[in-house]
Amino acid sequence: MSYYQQLTYEQRCQISALNKTGCSQREIAKNVGTSQSTISRELARNTGGRGYRHKQAQAKSSLRRKAAARRSKMTLAMIALIESKLRQEWSPEQISGWLLDDLELLISHETIYLHVWSDKRSNGDLYTYLRRQGKKYDKRRNGKSTRGHIKNRVSIDDRPEAVDNKSRIGDWEIDTMIGKGYSGALVTIVERVTKFTLSAQVDNKSAAAVTKATISLLKPFKDVVHSITADNGKEFAYHAEISKALSTDIYFAHPYSSWERGLNENTNGLLRQYFPKSTNLKLVSKAEVDRAVNRLNTRPRKDLGFKTPDQLMGDYRAANAA
Repeated sequence: MSYYQQLTYEQRCQISALNKTGCSQREIAKNVGTSQSTISRELARNTGGRGYRHKQAQAKSSLRRKAAARRSKMTLAMIALIESKLRQEWSPEQISGWLLDDLELLISHETIYLHVWSDKRSNGDLYTYLRRQGKKYDKRRNGKSTRGHIKNRVSIDDRPEAVDNKSRIGDWEIDTMIGKGYSGALVTIVERVTKFTLSAQVDNKSAAAVTKATISLLKPFKDVVHSITADNGKEFAYHAEISKALSTDIYFAHPYSSWERGLNENTNGLLRQYFPKSTNLKLVSKAEVDRAVNRLNTRPRKDLGFKTPDQLMGDYRAANAA
């Protein structure tokens, strides 16, 4: 009974050599150890203008197999699943990692990007769910700080080594994100290991408003609050009150050193997808903020092994409570 099987590169070298000597397909098949129909199909598919050459044949075969894999993976059902995740603001890389981790399906993020741009050329809107929508990042401008001295601040230099090494869960970074024309703000807090994010809207950046929001956000997580790192904004002037309410230590980064709270800066960038700089944050509802934060916490992250912040924080607290 005849059958077809994938040929190896070594077998193609044999076919090329035997074919040049004028051997029949039957003889080639016998020497290579495969069926005559396999040889017939191989010569028909992979013979070029200069005859059958093993390197060219291997390249043609590899291209066909990759194309076939793409066609078999990007089924209508798979496209629908991918598009549903895109509309939840998952990045192509997050979708690719999740598919591999949860469903054991290997679909590259490049393939997903190609689908997005194909959809855009057809006047689709999938690209609008990407974080940057293809836009370039603006460069930061240097300027003078209007920030004042905070009494009794403790420098980031005095933070425990465990915070710097991220060897434990429970060390947080805090910042504020300003609305258009300084209209309202968001207090944003993110845990350094799990990337679990909390946020609340405040009408202004006063120390009183930010302190109240910070305590309210972190009190339900008091069991996993070992430290907080802030910048030198006056909104954190009441740090002693926060420290007392949460039984935690608060440290301050060096001036003009936003990279010392790089995770918080990046998280603010992610939130800007939902609240652009043109947003009047006084008009943003709690439900809108909660929805955006939930989206961030339930997305798989590459640097978390494609686990979600929500999953990691939940597992850690459950283990501690056991």
